[in-house]
Amino acid sequence: MRWANLLVLCPVASYQLAAFPFAALFHHLSASGRLSPTARYISLLAGGCLLAGQAMGSYAVLLLIPMAGSVLILLSASPAHVHTWAFSLQMSWQTLCHLGLRSQELDPQDVRSAVILSAVMLLTQKVTSLALDVHEGTVTLQPSQGLLQRALPLCSYLLFFPALLGGPLCSFRRFRAQIEFPGTSHCPLGAAGRRCLCALALQVLRTQLEGQLATMQGCAGLSCVHSMWTQALLFKLAYYSHWMLDEALLEAAGFGPEAGQGDLSGSDLWVLETTNRVAVFARTWNKSTSRWLRRLIFQRCPAQPLLATFAFSAWWHGLQPGQVFGFLCWAIMVEADYRIHPFLRSRAASRGAKLLYHGATWLCTQLIVSYILVAVESESFSELHLLWTSSNSILPLSYSLALLLLLLTKKPKQN
Repeated sequence: MRWANLLVLCPVASYQLAAFPFAALFHHLSASGRLSPTARYISLLAGGCLLAGQAMGSYAVLLLIPMAGSVLILLSASPAHVHTWAFSLQMSWQTLCHLGLRSQELDPQDVRSAVILSAVMLLTQKVTSLALDVHEGTVTLQPSQGLLQRALPLCSYLLFFPALLGGPLCSFRRFRAQIEFPGTSHCPLGAAGRRCLCALALQVLRTQLEGQLATMQGCAGLSCVHSMWTQALLFKLAYYSHWMLDEALLEAAGFGPEAGQGDLSGSDLWVLETTNRVAVFARTWNKSTSRWLRRLIFQRCPAQPLLATFAFSAWWHGLQPGQVFGFLCWAIMVEADYRIHPFLRSRAASRGAKLLYHGATWLCTQLIVSYILVAVESESFSELHLLWTSSNSILPLSYSLALLLLLLTKKPKQN
């Protein structure tokens, strides 16, 4: 399994925690009016450069090059074409980074390559989101100002240290508003502290589960289902704690997401673990990225937007075999979810039937999501082959067959 994805979260978490005092100090100085807007931009940019150098070493140049290129495009391209140019540059560069770094024989203990790939992916989110804002006319870059005055906010936004290594996507409009008109009454340390405690609790739970998983020796039959579910839960807990810590750092710096705009809240965590809909899980999982994908691909694709969105997600994540299979499988499962649930709900009339419907579909959703996560985290065709030939594939295949049968009989509306 792709344990590197989990290993990279540990040093990232340490860098995020080390940045907390500087984030809190920045917010205090900004809220008290001791820093001018220009000084705030420079402080965030300098902090981002220092953090990139510390966390990525020489690999940081792979982040600075596309950042500089994107700023040039944003400042020089016309609004009608800025999104096309920015999207092409970012995805081309990110693909080259994925292919180049993964083709090298790197030290498994050196996580800098994984950190830089994650940072480039986050940069792609910010660049394409801002380019869409400019293209749609919701953001203007004030061409009447000088070049440095126009470039500084962009560079600061693309590299500001609270969101360099993680965190929900912060729009350029919100970023600029927080810099130029910082709040004075809100103290973010309480909210940030609560998120840190939640992240710590999730990390402790993950450590306990990891010890249990280490004692498992292979699997056969239905025991493979338990092993898969345990592995997937380990992945989920790692990402939950990471997202909590990311949002805590943004809160400490005064850039906390608006209500419902973050990656993970307490209510989101409840939805993810209790929903009986694969589609609801997909919309709630990593919410800011889901919203970004919906805006970037789903709402702009004229044909098969669902399939296109998940296919692009596989490309954005790196096009590893497990990622391609996992995200395409996810697209099929969401499409099946849209059609199976109306069919089952219409036949669950009594209270007992409704309870059976919710319980059975919740279990199916948990197992399908676990199957997808384990597939996405697989590193090779051999690992995928083990997953395909195990009993874990029975449920996704059953959902696919049900989708095919429903498509052949009728085409109900999605809800």
